[in-house]
Amino acid sequence: MLTLLWISISLMLLSAILPVKNGSKRIIGAFGWSIFSLHWLRQPFHYIAIDDYVNVVLTISMGIFCILIAYRMFIEYTSKYTPVKQQIDITYMATNAIAIGSVFYYPFAEIASLNEWLISTVTNNIMWALSTLNITAYRTGNMITYNGHTVEIILGCTAIESIALFMGLIASVNAPLKKLLAAFMASVPVIYILNILRDVFVVIAYGEMWFGPNSFEIAHHMIAKAGSGVALFVIAYMVMRILPDILELIDGLWDMTAEQMHNLRKKVLGNN
Repeated sequence: MLTLLWISISLMLLSAILPVKNGSKRIIGAFGWSIFSLHWLRQPFHYIAIDDYVNVVLTISMGIFCILIAYRMFIEYTSKYTPVKQQIDITYMATNAIAIGSVFYYPFAEIASLNEWLISTVTNNIMWALSTLNITAYRTGNMITYNGHTVEIILGCTAIESIALFMGLIASVNAPLKKLLAAFMASVPVIYILNILRDVFVVIAYGEMWFGPNSFEIAHHMIAKAGSGVALFVIAYMVMRILPDILELIDGLWDMTAEQMHNLRKKVLGNN
């Protein structure tokens, strides 16, 4: 249910904006993560129905991760946890990152008017890029046809997921505005421009049948995705060079998850 999603995001946003010294900050965050886990644990049923078992594993893992964060925040709340000044607050940063990233992603994913506006904007940009390259393509709604071969532009073609991820991570860091702006410029505009180029490549490769009958699959599923992966890796490296706290956050979440899983294993199997 979308209600679960919006409730969880609202609670995490509230936790994010409350002052650090507010005693209810962590318990509100814990409830937000708990409800967020319910949203993710409902997703595997959809992916099982379409035989997408990779996403079954990913959504279950995300649900478990949310539960671990919720449990950690609950423990911090009951123990009156106060982070050491020289160290980053892992659960606080993670909550901020997810809350802010969700605000940038889910409205476009779930609200039809915003979804259509974003797809239309990206389609306009693709058509402009094609015309700049002197390539005559035709547009019908969010469908682009070149040489009789049609590509549909959907939400996944807009890079909104990656943009929202970096927006959340950057906004979660307590750093000077100059560094935050530098990290933003090294990620969000670059991701958007590279994504337009990726879409243009797919349209041309499919229209020209560069790779034979399977041109779309090879261009989109293999080359474009591999290129996107490399680009995101390089962008992430640049952002973490500017904002090292993001790397500390990732390390901290990894260590926290390993510790929580170890503790759970001990409780289930005993101390031996």
